[in-house]
Amino acid sequence: MSAHHPHSHDHGTGEVSDGVLLWTVILNAGLSVFEFVAGAVAGSVALMADALHNTNDAAALGIAWVARKISRKGADESFTFGYRRAELVGAMIQLTALILVGLYLLYEAAHRLVEPEPLRGTWIMAAAGVALVVDVATVGLLWAMSKGSVNVRAAFLHNLTDAGASVAVLIGGAAVTWLGWTWVDPALTFGIAGAILWMSYGMLRRTAAMLMEAAPPGLDLDEVRDAVVELEGVTSLHHLHVWDLDEDRRAMEAHLVVTKATGLEDLAEIRARAKGMLRDRFHIAHSTLELELPGYECEGPHC
Repeated sequence: MSAHHPHSHDHGTGEVSDGVLLWTVILNAGLSVFEFVAGAVAGSVALMADALHNTNDAAALGIAWVARKISRKGADESFTFGYRRAELVGAMIQLTALILVGLYLLYEAAHRLVEPEPLRGTWIMAAAGVALVVDVATVGLLWAMSKGSVNVRAAFLHNLTDAGASVAVLIGGAAVTWLGWTWVDPALTFGIAGAILWMSYGMLRRTAAMLMEAAPPGLDLDEVRDAVVELEGVTSLHHLHVWDLDEDRRAMEAHLVVTKATGLEDLAEIRARAKGMLRDRFHIAHSTLELELPGYECEGPHC
């Protein structure tokens, strides 16, 4: 996650029409049907693998579109932080599905190596060429939107992988046509499946960590604690918790032990300074600080 200031992290993605995302769903769904037919005619497991990958992408993009619309709903009594985490849920669904697709492709590739089937290289090349055009078009449509959403970025990376897979299948079709290398088709399938699993696993770990409210990567909690304690009027900090509300916003809660203050205004000023420092230095947009006086510190795990 990028540690930009929350007010400058959007990159204009909010201005991109949801219709763009919907068009990518239509493009990928149409491409999947075409590749399934072409793969069956050509006898190419690599082409069928690419079709299955695109089918998952079409579903993933549909999930991204729905999650994006849900995430814009404001906070209410049931979801007091709002619905922005719907995008994380969408990313988890599509990444999990993509890993299952990758494992299935490994099985199919192994089966074709043991029992090879005749291939039509010209069909493979033609279908891969069409797929490459659609993949590049989809990547272009998703580029701007991918910068501000882990959910859309997952879909963007899927289609970027698809473009590379289409190039590989195109080369494989040429090898089958002119060199008679039928083993290239399952070998390419192994490569496509490996790329799917490698990319998906990394994003799945990060998305799961955000849903589990893990501390943001790269954030040193000891540094946060020391920075707060260095503020005038603060003696210690405990019960410190920092997590990602979503890809754009960090949250924190802690107990702040302050020196003897003369009144409520002094306490309010100390808390305001601490909140401002946390926002500006550590990009923690939402912080809840409970103030305590020396000798009255809250102790135990449930306080």
